[in-house]
Amino acid sequence: MRAVAIKQYGGIEQLKEIELERPTIESGQVLVRLEATSVNPIDWKLREGYLRQMLDWSFPIVLGWDAAGVIEEVGANVTEWKVGDRVFARPETTRHGTYAEFVAVDAHLLSFIPDNMTSVEAAAVPLAGLTAWQALFTHGNVAEGERVLIHAGAGGVGHLAIQLAKHAGAYVYTTASKKNHELVKQLGADEVIDYKTESFENRLSELDLVFDTVGGDVQSNSYKVLKKETGRLVTIVGIQDEKKAAVYDVKAYGVWLEPDGEQLKRLAALVEESQLKVVIHASYPFSEKGIKDAHSLSETGHVSGKIVITF
Repeated sequence: MRAVAIKQYGGIEQLKEIELERPTIESGQVLVRLEATSVNPIDWKLREGYLRQMLDWSFPIVLGWDAAGVIEEVGANVTEWKVGDRVFARPETTRHGTYAEFVAVDAHLLSFIPDNMTSVEAAAVPLAGLTAWQALFTHGNVAEGERVLIHAGAGGVGHLAIQLAKHAGAYVYTTASKKNHELVKQLGADEVIDYKTESFENRLSELDLVFDTVGGDVQSNSYKVLKKETGRLVTIVGIQDEKKAAVYDVKAYGVWLEPDGEQLKRLAALVEESQLKVVIHASYPFSEKGIKDAHSLSETGHVSGKIVITF
């Protein structure tokens, strides 16, 4: 099968199209023929070598951890799925990623793709959608009527988080550049702050939850706008100062995504009910050039929604 992989850490020039053996599935797994995958910041961060201590893998490494396609083969002890089913998943984090024509996926991590959802849209959801879900609900415990700030609301994770928080009954603030204000309002944001012209910490206070997808000064200043005792900061970029939460008398949680098929099925149900919309910023064909172009775009940090790769 065709795959795009890296054989050493570095820039986009390290992404090379290679031939690999089609994965051999084990008991409890299925083989998915991919129709689409997506590019996330973790992909190029790993490519650059930033995560080598956490994910110490041998080369070649096939990046990518979003899968959408059709089941080609079913392993032993798989009863819920059959050949021909349209599925999507966030597979386990291994060096055998989804920049490839086929991927082996543990059956319990799969979800059906709703009839009203394309494979391209489905590929955009798993990593970003599960990240938003776990940040808001698993760690953030968002409740109806709470006031929530979601940073970078037009981004791949942020645009899904806005919709999930609104669906849970929260009042949602978000930060976005002026050109994305209309988009985030359409997604459900109640109030939008232009981070280029206004400091959110000067405008907001007494919030129940802040979802930080940015880090740096944004994270530092987020502590200031939370309610004492009950306020929660949830971040996907790591907690920079472990003492800050105690200083501000709030809770802080760092999120590292856990693949979860049951949560993904709940996201799929929201799409099926037209309660969750996926925004696609750009689409590239599966090829060495396509993956390189997608990485270059992702690295700019100016992406509204998701970047997908089609097969």
